[in-house]
This record gives sequence, structure tokens and C-alpha cells, in this order.
Amino acid sequence: MKTVKELAEKYFDYAVSMRREFHMYPEPSLKEERTCSRIIEELENLGLKAKKAAGTGVICEIKGKKNSKTKKTVALRADIDALELEEKNEVEYKSKNEGLMHGCGHDGHSASLLTAAKILNDLKDEFAGTVKLIFQPGEEVAMGAKTMVEEGVVEDVDAIFGIHIWNDLEVGKISVEAGPRMAAVNQFKIEVKGQGGHGSMPHQGIDPIMAGAAIVMNLQTIVSREFNPMEAAVLSVDIFNSGSKGNVLPDSAHLEGTTRCFSREINQRFEEIINRVVKETAAGYRAEAELEYNKLTLPCINNPKITKIAQKAAAKISAVDSLVELEKTTGGEDFSFFAAEVPAAFAFVGSRNEAKGADAPHHHPEFNIDEKSLKTASSLYAQFALEFLEEGEVE
Repeated sequence: MKTVKELAEKYFDYAVSMRREFHMYPEPSLKEERTCSRIIEELENLGLKAKKAAGTGVICEIKGKKNSKTKKTVALRADIDALELEEKNEVEYKSKNEGLMHGCGHDGHSASLLTAAKILNDLKDEFAGTVKLIFQPGEEVAMGAKTMVEEGVVEDVDAIFGIHIWNDLEVGKISVEAGPRMAAVNQFKIEVKGQGGHGSMPHQGIDPIMAGAAIVMNLQTIVSREFNPMEAAVLSVDIFNSGSKGNVLPDSAHLEGTTRCFSREINQRFEEIINRVVKETAAGYRAEAELEYNKLTLPCINNPKITKIAQKAAAKISAVDSLVELEKTTGGEDFSFFAAEVPAAFAFVGSRNEAKGADAPHHHPEFNIDEKSLKTASSLYAQFALEFLEEGEVE
């Protein structure tokens, strides 16, 4: 019987062809109709039963045939949506859909999980339990995973594993570490209400710009004065709009910004604290203010035991020095909604290769990957599933 690593080599051309097909036909979040149909078609070609979930997502199970008293279920997740971005790469598989591009690597995730399906289907006599494949829509708008959780997709799952092909990491390298890996992402809008008047007689009105400026400054004290300094957190105001003429005192101001953190406790407290600071600061300038706070993703936190299993899998499918430590990132990932429900691990698989021009950052119009990363990703998906199903129960 061939190993996972050998089968990943055998199916490497398949992984590349699928990745390039997905790359040529990118689709926006929650509208991944063609991608969904092709994934189902490929899974059915393996004799597997696939069904839709969360609209344009796909779930599919591979049942192991090995006899065992333990019948666990492990889930493997890939996201499938593209970005609203015009591609500038001149490659034969360049996007054919104007204004859309796989500029984050989700084409590689989808292709790698399909390849892992082929590997695990070949090895189903060698394991007991169930591997649930999750092809998730809408990651870029942070809605797909949450919807799948609400639909009960992971209710029967004992552990879940996700991968992100990562251009900040050299091809062939893998990072999977316990604890926080990606940040909670939240966005806020603030409407400051004053009273218009003449710029030369501000006492006759209520200045929303002054109140807004004070709000911006006071918001910056939240991270430095209300949270433990050992906990990383970010609050940024990125938009401040008000006024239309130099001698006219406006009646309102509009602010927008984002918060990021790695602590679930801080993520829960952010909104309440911001609301207090905003309202009380505005009141100090005789103005009023309203906060709209949108929670997009949770902190993505790796379970220690699941992480050890992932590290064991990585060691089996890659070189001795391939497992490296990578600093957590303030980018967000809606895999976090799965990780909040089920013991989870999320790995970064290196795809950077400057010699091949695969060194642009994610979400860049020239983003591309070294496709050797697909071999690593597909084998890591499959090997993790096998390792978990051999392990004991998760505490």
C-alpha cells in the first residue's frame, strides 16, 4: 500500500490542473456556483456522495473500512471563494472572469482538498472512522463558516483541520502551532451628531469635528489602558469624513475603523468599551454619537492536542526541517467559527518562491503561488486525518 506522500506525488498533476481550473474561473463569495458544481462532480467521480451546504458549499464523507471500536469523525476544511480583484498576472491560467481573481490561495485550498479526497479514498481500507470534507463558501465576507455551523455541519465532528497556503512562508515549510494564530476581526462605524453653523461663530453650534477628533484620540487609550499589556490588540480609525466648506460648521461627522485581537475575552469586551468611550466623549462636547459594531470573525485558536497531531502529520509528509515557527497574524479567518465549536488546528503551508515570481502578498493583483505547495497541502490534509483517527479521544 502506498503512503500518503507517495499518493500526493502520484496525484500532483491532478492538483495542479484543478487549481488552474479554479483560478481561471473565480467566483465571488456566496456565489460560487460553478466551483460548487465542479467540486461535486469530482467527488462523484470518486464514487463519493456529496451535497450542498450553506448555499454554494459542499460536504462529503469518506468512510473508513478498517474494523475498530472507535468510530470518530474528523473534518478537513477548504474555502472556495475568490476576491473582487482584477488579476495582473500574465499566465496561461489567468482569470477569465473580469474583476474577479483567486488572489488569496483559495483555488489551491480547493484543489488540495480534492486531491486529499483521492488519497483518502485510495486508503479507506486502512483507517476506521469518517473523514468529512468541507468545501466552504464565503470566507472573504466571513459568512460561510458561521452559516455552516448554524446548519449543524460540525455537530458530529470530533476535530477539524484547516490549511492556508501562505506566501509569507517559503515553499516546503509548514507552520502549525498551539494557541492564537489569527485575530478576531471587527469593524465599527460612528456617527457623530452636532449642530451646524458659521465657522466664525462655533459657539452658536455644536462642532462634530472637534467631538470626532476627541473620540479618535480617546479610542486610542482603550488598548493601552483597559487591556492587559501582555495581550496584543489593535484599534484603528481609518475613515474620518465631515464638512463641505471652509467656513461652514457641519452638523455631523462619520468615522469608521477596525479592531483586532487574539483573546476571546477582549473580543467580547471591545464593543461595550468603545460604545462607552464614544458616547461619553461626544457628550463632553455637547454632541451625540451612535456606534455600529460588526463582529466579523473570532480569534482563530489552535487546540494544543490537535496541534500536536498536526505536527506529527507534518513530520511524516515533509523534510526534517520543514516545520517552522511563524508569528501569529492580525489577519482574520472565519475558520475561527469552526474552532470555537470543535477542537481544531489551522496550519500555514508555505507557497513563496521568488525565483518563480511567487512572492506577491495575498490580495495583491499579482499574487501567485509555487504549485509545489499543493503537494504539501494535499498530503498534510490526508495525513492529519489518518493521524487523528488513530489517536484517542480529544480532552
